[in-house]
Amino acid sequence: MRKAFTIGLAAALMATVAIFPAQAQRGGGGGRGNRSASADAAASDEKPEDGIPVTDALVIEKCGGCHKKDDKNSLSRISWERSTPEGWEEAIKRMVRLNGLTLTPPEARSIVKYLATYHGLAPEEAKPVMYMAEHRILDEAVPSEGVRTACMGCHPMGRPLSWRRSKDDWKLLTNLHVAMYAQAEAAFRRFNFGPPPAAGRGATPAPPQAQPVDEALTYLGTNAPLQTPEWAAWQARMRAPKLAGRWLISAYIPGRGKYFGELVVEPGASLDEFTTRAKLTSVKDGSVMTRFGQGLVYAGYSWRGRSRVTLTPPLAASTAPDDLSNEMRETLWFAPDQSHAEGRWFWGEYQEFGFDVKLERASSGSGGNSVGEPTLLGVDKFSLKTGSQNARLRLWGDNLPAQIAPADLDFGTGVTVAKIVSHTPGEVVIEVNVADNAVSGKRDIALRRSVLERAIAIYDKVDYVRVIPDASMARLGSETHPKGYQQFEAIGYNRGADGKSHTADDVDLGPVDVTWSVEEFMAVYGDDDKEFVGSLSASGFFTPASDGPNPKRKFSRNNYGDVWVVATAKNEKDKEGKPLSGRSYLVVTVPTYIKWDQPEVEPEVKPTPPGVRR
Repeated sequence: MRKAFTIGLAAALMATVAIFPAQAQRGGGGGRGNRSASADAAASDEKPEDGIPVTDALVIEKCGGCHKKDDKNSLSRISWERSTPEGWEEAIKRMVRLNGLTLTPPEARSIVKYLATYHGLAPEEAKPVMYMAEHRILDEAVPSEGVRTACMGCHPMGRPLSWRRSKDDWKLLTNLHVAMYAQAEAAFRRFNFGPPPAAGRGATPAPPQAQPVDEALTYLGTNAPLQTPEWAAWQARMRAPKLAGRWLISAYIPGRGKYFGELVVEPGASLDEFTTRAKLTSVKDGSVMTRFGQGLVYAGYSWRGRSRVTLTPPLAASTAPDDLSNEMRETLWFAPDQSHAEGRWFWGEYQEFGFDVKLERASSGSGGNSVGEPTLLGVDKFSLKTGSQNARLRLWGDNLPAQIAPADLDFGTGVTVAKIVSHTPGEVVIEVNVADNAVSGKRDIALRRSVLERAIAIYDKVDYVRVIPDASMARLGSETHPKGYQQFEAIGYNRGADGKSHTADDVDLGPVDVTWSVEEFMAVYGDDDKEFVGSLSASGFFTPASDGPNPKRKFSRNNYGDVWVVATAKNEKDKEGKPLSGRSYLVVTVPTYIKWDQPEVEPEVKPTPPGVRR
């Protein structure tokens, strides 16, 4: 029997009550009663924005019962909103708690596909918020204190910025927040209880107190409007994704290093669906990984997929959380010209593990030739020290020429290719010399018309060590609740051209050899968190403890806490001869007991290809 997918497609996208009517007055300086009558009048005189017509028969059939259709084929709320695939899917899934429409899985996928494509984001709008779909954790910029108070106390700023709405629709969204979430009213407003301070005769009244909700609405109305030049241009430019063929992959996994390989994309059941076969080779140990998967492209550029793996040589079954045999989700942003892509393949209960992936379309031959232009893909090392002699490098590429001379490769001034050790169509091994006075900084590597930009760093010394990520979170767990892990890396940095450390021009030199340890973050008297929160491996992999309670701890507390993760360099020293070190702040907290919503935008999972291990 076919499983039904039950959702509600109306109430969460509709505001049926006006929580903050324009003429409402609030005492004590709170609420929108602080707005002047002229401001309200000006707002009411604004011409309503035109919506985006809905042309899909299924969307009209399933959504039109609650979303009123006008004479321009616009559906209330829906036509005044645009979002990412995850945004639309999450909105639709939220409807199940508010309404009662039943959809089959194919119908649900079709609706998400239509809305994410024709009521979606342009590539230029989506790229700044791709970290949301990629499940990356990063420090977001805070637009203002009011926006932080109104929005960022409950969710990342990337959440609202993944939507585009009319000004009226942004206001209706705040109404919905107050109706659904008890804490929203307090976050949106600064309440002033009691009479205003006394003022002398003739004194100018104090200006009304600015409210966080109004500041947020102004920011979102300006920076995330419904109609934008980017969206207008993309509606004209959007075309079916022509991705079939061979792609070159360069990837990086924290703690495991660089991978290079290729991705073969084949057409799927429709123009925007594909099957894939990826082959990746580890620079660190030479292991080969093959992945089989499916992908779906929204709006002509936004890839979502899944892949499974086989490993060569075969490995014994592993229960390690960071095992590369795990099924991975794939999120990629393809350039509008469909020549390259970037994104993340990730897995884990908290999506904490992943590849940083870049794709480049493989060059094809011209004039009937089957071999295209040579393409450089990557280099094994991150950096070279000045004065290095006969330093060996491995360059990965595609269609590399049968004959390569040292003069064919260019690293810029001060770096000389001394010898071609060996080469194949996919790899060349060379030896280079670096002058003592070579200028420090990132260097391009060029082979004919192929250029690897900022591919390798030249430096005179390592000035400091930085632990990545700077701050992070791990989660306790048990058989009932899964753990959340964290992989740390120690990255060496050169001071850069300005001669000062910790400035914008500092040069990333790649991972350095370190010894890992945990130190107490002294938050309270007698702090003992480091003894209980978990363990750190020799490779910087943190495994949290169980979620307790722990009878060995005072008051049988849980094993939560906060600590410093410290990396001490084995070979790099400061001017006083002491080993360089860096540290990162780690919070170890309780599991996520309730996962309210986990958007799973992806193609329908097909049967596992022969030989692929689940």
